[in-house]
Amino acid sequence: MKIIRIAILLKVLFLSTYISAQDADFHIYLCFGQSNMEGQGMIQEQDKHVDSRFMVMSSMDCKDMDRNKGNWYTAIPPLSQCNAGLSPADYFGRTMVANLPDSISVGVINVAVGGCDIRLFDKDQFHLYDSKDGKPWFEKKVASYGGNPYQCLIELAKKAQQTGVIKGILLHQGETNTGDSEWPGYVKKIYEDMLADLCLQAEDVPLLAGEMVSEPDNCCSAMNPVIHTLPEVIPTAHIISSKDCPAKDRAHFNAEGYRMIGKRYAEMMLSLLADIR
Repeated sequence: MKIIRIAILLKVLFLSTYISAQDADFHIYLCFGQSNMEGQGMIQEQDKHVDSRFMVMSSMDCKDMDRNKGNWYTAIPPLSQCNAGLSPADYFGRTMVANLPDSISVGVINVAVGGCDIRLFDKDQFHLYDSKDGKPWFEKKVASYGGNPYQCLIELAKKAQQTGVIKGILLHQGETNTGDSEWPGYVKKIYEDMLADLCLQAEDVPLLAGEMVSEPDNCCSAMNPVIHTLPEVIPTAHIISSKDCPAKDRAHFNAEGYRMIGKRYAEMMLSLLADIR
C-alpha cells in the first residue's frame, strides 16, 4: 500500500512539474494540408520582417536557413518545407500577435505536402497515399517528413507542449479531394486522432479550415460546398472564406492572397479566443 501511495505521489509530482513547465502565454497552432498550406506565394521583402513573438518550430532540417528540426525560430518564411513560399500560416501568426497582449507569443508548426490526399494524414491509412506513380517529387516531400507526415506533426506537437499550450489547428487541403463527399468524415477522424494523441479537448482546440481558391477559372472551388459541411460532423470546425483572395494560378493563391486568407484565419481564431475568455 505504501508503495502504491509513493507511486501516486511521484506521478502527481511529475504532472505538476510538467504543467508548470508549460507557458500559458505561449500559444501554439498546428498547421497541415497540401500545397497551399505548404506555401506557394513569392516571399517579398515586406514578408521578411517578423515580430519575435511569432515563432515557428522547424519541421525539418534546413541547412541553408540554419534551422534544425524541432527547434523554435522567429517565423521568417518559409514556415513549412525548406524551399516553400508564403503560406496562410505566415499572416495568421502576424495578425495574432498584433492583436494579442504583448505578454503572449504565438508559435506554429507547419507540416504540409503538396499534391496529397487528405488521407495521407490518416495514421491508419497513410501508407496507401504516400506515393504517386511517376511523381518522385511527391515521394520526396513525404520522405522529408520521415515518410509519415501525421506522426511527424504529432511528435513535434508533443515537444511543443513541453513549453506552450496548443490552442488550435489550421487546415488547408481539398484540391486533391475535390468533389469527394466523404472528405468531412476523413477530416473528422484525423482531427479526433490528433486530439486523442495529444490529450486535447475539442472545445479547447478548434479546427479552422480554409476554402479553395475561388477566383475565376480555378480548378477546385467545387470543393468549397463540401468544406462547408465540415461543421456538421465537427461542431468545433470553422470555415475560412477565400472570397476575393487573388491567385497566381488555377489552384494556388499569390502572395497577397496568402496574406489575406492568413489574416482571416487569425480573425476567426481571435473571435473564438474572445468567446472562450
